[in-house]
Amino acid sequence: MKKFMQDNLAIGLMLFALFLGAGNIIFPPELGQKSGEEIFWALAGFLTTGVGLPLLAIVAIAKSGGDLLFISQRINATFGLIFTSIVYLSIGPLFAWPRTATVSYEIAVVPYLSESMADSRWPLIIMTIVFFALTLFVAMNPTKIVDIVGKVLTPLLLIVIVVLTVKAIISPMGSLGEASGNYIENPFTEGFVQGYFTMDMLAGLVFGLVVIQALKARGITEPNKIVSSTVYAGMIAAAGLAFVYISLGFIGATSTDSIGFFEGSGTGSAIIAAVAQELYGGAGQAILAAIILLACLTTSIGLATANAQFFNKVYPKISYKTYLIVFSLFSGVVANFGLSTLLAITLPVLMLLYPLAMVLIFLSLAHNMFGGRPAVYIGALLLTLVVSINDGLVAAGVNVEAYQNALNLLPLQGQGLGWLLPAIIGAVIGYIVSNFTKK
Repeated sequence: MKKFMQDNLAIGLMLFALFLGAGNIIFPPELGQKSGEEIFWALAGFLTTGVGLPLLAIVAIAKSGGDLLFISQRINATFGLIFTSIVYLSIGPLFAWPRTATVSYEIAVVPYLSESMADSRWPLIIMTIVFFALTLFVAMNPTKIVDIVGKVLTPLLLIVIVVLTVKAIISPMGSLGEASGNYIENPFTEGFVQGYFTMDMLAGLVFGLVVIQALKARGITEPNKIVSSTVYAGMIAAAGLAFVYISLGFIGATSTDSIGFFEGSGTGSAIIAAVAQELYGGAGQAILAAIILLACLTTSIGLATANAQFFNKVYPKISYKTYLIVFSLFSGVVANFGLSTLLAITLPVLMLLYPLAMVLIFLSLAHNMFGGRPAVYIGALLLTLVVSINDGLVAAGVNVEAYQNALNLLPLQGQGLGWLLPAIIGAVIGYIVSNFTKK
């Protein structure tokens, strides 16, 4: 029993370290500032998509005994390959990977630039060149340095967050501010959608295989024990993430009196940097900047390696090193659009992709209940896609009036959950159809 608990604790902490990238640090403070007195409901929504769904994603992978490609190919091989590739590219060179460089720049570089230099594009260009060159060098020459840095940085990052939170509680920077924007009327659903930006649910679909491999390396091979151990380890990681999000959300919600209100999206990095400066002066800001810079670099190396390995496995005619070079160059270009632009581009894709991933996770968890019939997957995902395409278009500022008016009749459409009923109906239709077709 003691060994069981030790193994689960070790894997839970490893999983927490995998999830806790510096990008996760920037969203709760922004949510806190904008939700203000509605912080409780906003955090409840954020924790649902930022903590609960990643946990379910990992359990779904463990329960299947495979990986993301395996469960998505339950529909068919083509869909599985396309969907899995999109997920890897989303947490890789399209969005999450470039974000590691832009977050590093916003927190570790911008506070030390003069006003004229901050308005110039050259500091970001130089930063991304150095950042991705280091990523490329280490990813091409794997050593134990990345593991060591990861094991050291995660505790340090947690310590910094704890220190900031304790000081913010003992000496509050101010009272809860007023809610703004969508947080006034729909704090829960706005927090729910903002949780998409962590991209942890998509990462969970990839990390599930890492957990399975770690368990097997410790001699845990029985399917039921793998699932139960995954649940325990996942709950440890989920508890850690929840602590980080609640702490940083509270800091953001009580910060407006001292550091002011930060307008626009993608302001979380500026908020946390200003809070560190306010609470602990230049030394606090410097420590935060150094740790987040190194944490971003470690995350960048991990994402680079994962993407190059996956696509090299899918299409081995192109070498692992070639994938690394191409993806690094592409990520460097994307990063130079800046954090705010990057987040604005990310949202439409996530609004399209997240409902599909959620439905796939729920169906995978209930796989045995409907006999794993492909028609159930197909029906649910097709009707979900009908709704999520519109959500993606709306997030991109493209309004097809007739399309929107029809979907507005759906329950919960105004809360961003209009896909839920169609997914259920599609699954039921698929189950009925499967009874009249050959297996």
